[in-house]
Amino acid sequence: MKREEERTTRERILFMLKQQGTMTAREITAELGLTGMAIRRHLTALEQEGWIEVREARATAGRPSSVYHLTDRGDSYFPKSYSSLTLELLDELSDTAGSGVVDALFEGRRDKLLRSGLPQMEGHDLAGRVEELARIQNANGYMADASREEDGTYVITELNCPIVQVASVYKQACRCELELFRSLLQADVERTECYADGGKKCKYQIREVSGKSS
Repeated sequence: MKREEERTTRERILFMLKQQGTMTAREITAELGLTGMAIRRHLTALEQEGWIEVREARATAGRPSSVYHLTDRGDSYFPKSYSSLTLELLDELSDTAGSGVVDALFEGRRDKLLRSGLPQMEGHDLAGRVEELARIQNANGYMADASREEDGTYVITELNCPIVQVASVYKQACRCELELFRSLLQADVERTECYADGGKKCKYQIREVSGKSS
């Protein structure tokens, strides 16, 4: 429950900054009715995760004040029409050139992400690779988290899917992501829950490849 409350408070802060443009910690505190210490904890977390930035603003009198504003990532939290446009373009491409061309597009994206991610996996055991992958996905807006079960199985949980509208129609997106994870982690990876299939999150169980140590 506490984590849900924290997420709600941080979402409210993002919405306020979207509406106001910039706000001071004092203004946010007054608006939400929480303690200054609690608000600063939320602001620090949002800043560390790349949702907001702080800068000094020159006041008309007295010392400059620190104001917070959304980063590009923070602004991307709010709905855009990009997915609808992408779906229209993919539909048109599929109709005119065939589904094979669409498959090739998703596979090309998978290969590009693989080339980008492989250097970050070098020198890590499976635990390290899982952490690196969660970090990559989190930076791309998937709200990813990595954990380890008592049986030694690793789990990556993604609470958001930036391409869910596309993936709900074109399952190639989910297939290619699973293939990408297997290649980057060099492990057995199983998707046990899928956002695009109506789940509340995407969840992956990760195990060492049989007969191979990390």
